[in-house]
Amino acid sequence: MENLNYYLKRAREKGQAIGHFNFVTEDVLKTIILGAKESGAEAVMVGTSEGEANFIGLREAVAMVGALRIDLEFPVFLNADHFKSFEKCREAMDAGYDSIIMDGSHLSNSDNIDVTKKVVDYAKSLNMAITVEGEIGYMKGSSQVQDKIEISPADFTKPEEAKDFVEKTGVDRLAIVFGNIHGIVTQQEERLDIAHLKNIISAMPSVFYVLHGASGLDDDDIRAAIEAGISNIHFNTELRVAYKEGIDDAIHAQPGEVTPYKYLAAADEEVKKVVMAKTKLFLGL
Repeated sequence: MENLNYYLKRAREKGQAIGHFNFVTEDVLKTIILGAKESGAEAVMVGTSEGEANFIGLREAVAMVGALRIDLEFPVFLNADHFKSFEKCREAMDAGYDSIIMDGSHLSNSDNIDVTKKVVDYAKSLNMAITVEGEIGYMKGSSQVQDKIEISPADFTKPEEAKDFVEKTGVDRLAIVFGNIHGIVTQQEERLDIAHLKNIISAMPSVFYVLHGASGLDDDDIRAAIEAGISNIHFNTELRVAYKEGIDDAIHAQPGEVTPYKYLAAADEEVKKVVMAKTKLFLGL
C-alpha cells in the first residue's frame, strides 16, 4: 500500500479530496470503508479522537483497521485525530497508527511549533510512512449538535503563520481555520471564507490542506474549498447523528428485538448513506 501522501497528491491533482471519518465501533468502521469503496474513492482515512481511542484501545483500533484493510482489499489509513500532547501521539505511533494529528492549536504559536516538530521527528525515526498533521488557528465548537457558535475572523489561521509553521515543523498536512467549526449548529448558517483559504494556500502551497468540522456545511462551500485546494475533509458529528437516529428508529420499530446485529444493521445503513454522499461530493460526482 502506498502511503497517505500518495493518495492526497492524486486527489489534489484531480481537484478532489480524501474523506476522513471517525469511528468508535467495528461495525461503523466497516461501514465507512465499504461506503468509501463503493462510492469510487481511491482510499479513505478513518480516525479516533483521544476519547474514542480510549474507548476502543489503540492496538485494538490498529488490529481492526488492519484486518478490514485486507478483507475488503482497500487502502485505509488510521489517524490519531486531534491528539493534544507528544506523549499521546507517541502512544498512537507505537501502537501502529498510520497518521497523527498533533493538535497544538490550544498552545502558544511557539509551543505549538515545538511540540509538533517533536512529533514529526519521532514519526520519521519510527517509520517514514507515518504522516503528521499540525493545526493552527482557533477552531471553536465540539463534535456534537449545538445551537450557536460565535465565529470571528480573529480566530482564522493567518497566512504568514501557516507558512512559518510548515517550514519549521515539516508537517505533511495542515488543518486551518477559515470559518469552520467543530460540530453542527442549528440556529445559524456556517459559511467558509474561501478568499481567506486562498490567501493561506498562496503563502504556503506545498503542504496538503485539511478542512476539519465539515459536518453541517453546505455542499457548495465544500466544493469551493476543494476547488481552492483542500485535499482532506473530516466528518464526525453527522455520522454520530445518523448512527444514533438509526438505532432509535430500529428499536422503536421493533421494541422487542434484543439481537444487537439486527438493530445495529439499520444504524450502519444510515451511516453508509452519509459516507457515500460525502465521498461522492469529494470526488465531484
